[in-house]
Amino acid sequence: MTEPTRLDGTELLAALRARRILGIIRGRDPDASVRAAVALAEEGVDLLEVSLTGADALAVITRIRAELGSEFRLGAGTVLRAEDADAAAGAGASFAVTPAMGEGVTRAIERGMPVLTGALTPTELWQAHLLGATAVKIFPAAQHGPGYIRALRDPFPDVPLIPVGGVDAERAEEYLAAGAVAVGVASPLAGDAPHGGDLAALRERARRFRDAVAAWTT
Repeated sequence: MTEPTRLDGTELLAALRARRILGIIRGRDPDASVRAAVALAEEGVDLLEVSLTGADALAVITRIRAELGSEFRLGAGTVLRAEDADAAAGAGASFAVTPAMGEGVTRAIERGMPVLTGALTPTELWQAHLLGATAVKIFPAAQHGPGYIRALRDPFPDVPLIPVGGVDAERAEEYLAAGAVAVGVASPLAGDAPHGGDLAALRERARRFRDAVAAWTT
C-alpha cells in the first residue's frame, strides 16, 4: 500500500480554503468509485472523501491512494467508531470526516488525523471545536441554507464551517459568501459515476462546481 504523506490540521484547512470544494464519493461499484476519484482529481477537485458506507470502501481508499499518490489529500467519511478511524488510517486515508460527534472523532484525533466533525446545533458545533476538530461539518445543510451558516458565524467567527448535504453548484457560492470555509458535495457532484455512470458528465459537473467557487479560491 502507498503510505500517505502525513497531513496536519493546518495543512488541511489551508487546502480547504484554497480549493473550497470537498468531493464526496459514496459508490455501489468499487471500480467505478476509483475511476470517479481519478476523474475528479484530473479536473482539479483534489480534496476527496470516500464514505465508509460505500461498497468495499476501505479497498477503494487503498486503490485511490495507490493511483493518486502519497501526497493526495484523501479522507475517509462516515467515521463513526474507533475501529472505523483505525481501519481508515490503515487503508491510506489522511483525514477523517464524521456525520456526528463520537468515538470515531476522538480516535482519529488520538491517531493524529485531522477531523472534519459533523454537527448541527450551536452546542454541538462548540463541543466539536473543543474536541479538536479541524473544521466543523454542518450537516445536513440543505434544510437550513446559507442563512444558517451566516447566523453561526456571528457567535463562532473563528470556527471553520463546511456545509454538507444537498449543496449544489448554484448554492455553493452562497454558502461561501455566508462564511463557509468550503462546501462538501456528494451526489450533486458525483452523480451516478461511483455506481458505474457517465464519467464525461462527472467531469462536466466538476468544471461547473469549480467555476461556481472560482471567485473564492486562492
